[in-house]
Amino acid sequence: MNINCGVEKTMKIIGKKWSILILRDLFDGKKRFSELLLSLDGISPRTLSLRLKEFEKNKIVTKKAYKEVPLHVEYFLTKKGESLNEIIKDLRSWGEEFG
Repeated sequence: MNINCGVEKTMKIIGKKWSILILRDLFDGKKRFSELLLSLDGISPRTLSLRLKEFEKNKIVTKKAYKEVPLHVEYFLTKKGESLNEIIKDLRSWGEEFG
């Protein structure tokens, strides 16, 4: 691994299965865990939880918990996470044209 390669650094953060699709959904605004789970057909709760924790660790996503019963948690993109929007748009465009 070339530690100075920007592509490798980016892929380390967003290159895992489901990561880009989670980001795609969060570009539309804050989402609850259950909303993400429903919109990502086939993802397991465990995988979604792991990806969200990785995004939190990398300051891509922030989690806000509301002290209600039942517990209400929402996930939203940070400024750093929002900066990935152009990358996702370019991937969408490429897929629509060539996919």
